[in-house]
Amino acid sequence: MKDPELDVIRREYDVLAEDYARNIYGELQHKPLDRELLTRFAKSVRGEICDLGCGPGHVARFLHEAGATVFGLDLSAGMVEQARKLNPGIDFREGNMLALDFADRSLAGVMLFYSIVNLPKRFLPQAFREVARVLEPGGRVMVAFHTGDEVIAEKELWGHPVTMDFIMLPPKEVCRHMEDAGLVVEEVVERDPYPNVEYPSHRAYVFARKGEDI
Repeated sequence: MKDPELDVIRREYDVLAEDYARNIYGELQHKPLDRELLTRFAKSVRGEICDLGCGPGHVARFLHEAGATVFGLDLSAGMVEQARKLNPGIDFREGNMLALDFADRSLAGVMLFYSIVNLPKRFLPQAFREVARVLEPGGRVMVAFHTGDEVIAEKELWGHPVTMDFIMLPPKEVCRHMEDAGLVVEEVVERDPYPNVEYPSHRAYVFARKGEDI
C-alpha cells in the first residue's frame, strides 16, 4: 500500500533509526507499569505474537524474555536493521501494518506498542481490520498510545529535522475503531507520564481479543 504520508514516516524513521535505538531501547527499565502489562500480555497468548511497528525491538525482546514466541515487523528498513543488531535470535521483518503479508487467522497475538502514534487517523480503521484479519479467533491484542485529541508537529528529533505528526488519541475513539474491526475490548488501563523519563503525555493501554465468530 503506497501513500505519500507513509513514505515520509518510512524515510524519516530510516534516518532516525540509530539515534532512536540509542535513546529508546532501554526505556522499559524505567516504566514498571509497562513491564507489568507487557508481562501480562505475554502470559495471555498461546502462540505466535507479531510486535507490529517494532522499532528497535526492545518490546519484542521483553516479550521473548517473558516466555512468548514473538517476531517484529516495522515499516522502516533502518529500524529493522537496528532491531536485528540489538536482538539476535529474534526474527525481524519489513512490512506495512495496513497491508500485512500474513494469512488470515495466522497469529495468536498482535502488539501495537505506540505503533499508531504517527499514523494519520483515517488509516486507523484499516490498521485494525488488518489486525483482526490475521488473528485467530480469540487471539489477543494490546495497543498503547498517547491520549488526547491533538496533533503535535515536531520539527526535530535528536538533531534530525522531521516532518511527521505525533497524534494523540481519545481512548474511546481507538476502542470504537477496534470494535468496528471485530475486536472485543476487555480493558483500558491509563496512566500519567513517568517524570523525567518520557514525553509528558497521558498514556492508555487497550487489551482486546478477536471475537470467536469472526
